[in-house]
Amino acid sequence: MTPRAKAEILLLGMSLVWGASFVVVKGALADASPLVFLAIRFILAGLVSAAVLGFRPRNVSRQTLGAGLVLGLFLLGGYVLQVYGLLYTTPSKSAFITAFSVVLVPFIAALGGLRLRPVNVIAAAAGVAGLYVLLAPSRLGAVNRGDLLTLAASISFGCYIVWVGRYAGRFNFRELVPIQILVVGVGSAILLPFDGRPRLNWTSGFTAAILVTALLATALAFSVQNWAQRYTPPAHTALILSFEPVFTALTSRWITGEHMGAHLIAGAALMLLGVLASELRGGSPAPIES
Repeated sequence: MTPRAKAEILLLGMSLVWGASFVVVKGALADASPLVFLAIRFILAGLVSAAVLGFRPRNVSRQTLGAGLVLGLFLLGGYVLQVYGLLYTTPSKSAFITAFSVVLVPFIAALGGLRLRPVNVIAAAAGVAGLYVLLAPSRLGAVNRGDLLTLAASISFGCYIVWVGRYAGRFNFRELVPIQILVVGVGSAILLPFDGRPRLNWTSGFTAAILVTALLATALAFSVQNWAQRYTPPAHTALILSFEPVFTALTSRWITGEHMGAHLIAGAALMLLGVLASELRGGSPAPIES
């Protein structure tokens, strides 16, 4: 098997893990408040990734530390909003709305001078149409706040993608990744006083959720993605990772029995079309995972 074939198989596996993690996180929130969950998940993931990647704090320059902090703050905002959103929305809707960050990337980058392509506008139109179908309630007062929080999270993730593009070639990945993951964990711990009533019920289910999300969906997944993208073209990576929300919908249907009605399926299809168009033709990087 060639390195490229191995890379694409691993990426598909990580896409499945990331897709399933939305359902896992939703379940974990029954045992812990959002910031408690995020603090435990990302501090553990940060320590594991630091050990695996050979992170040495003494060797980190101020410039690398600054870049890691910027990326970590964007991730912190995205994950906090996403996890709070999961309190009120379904895993499938959360995954499709989060994937909208890819469509937003060219427009965020355009604020820095990037020229938009016609396909970016078409992709955005398809994505917005899908969002409307997914989110539109029968009356304004029925707007799901979880969906709106997740939409705000996708903006933060979109900013993260843009800044990763700026920093990737300038700084060592083995130093950037542990820093940004730990920023999310430590930042969540610092924000705990604003978590309302922090709670933690350490059940076997919660332990499993922490192990899956911290070790598989964060520490391992980020490392695998970095290795795999050396051997497979960006368009192939984007295409494989675009199926993450599809895996979420299938996993949620299997585990929780979540049913997506015809209008939700139509909205999800439009959003997926927008994401695929943006990634394959518009030059957007790969999406952020849960």
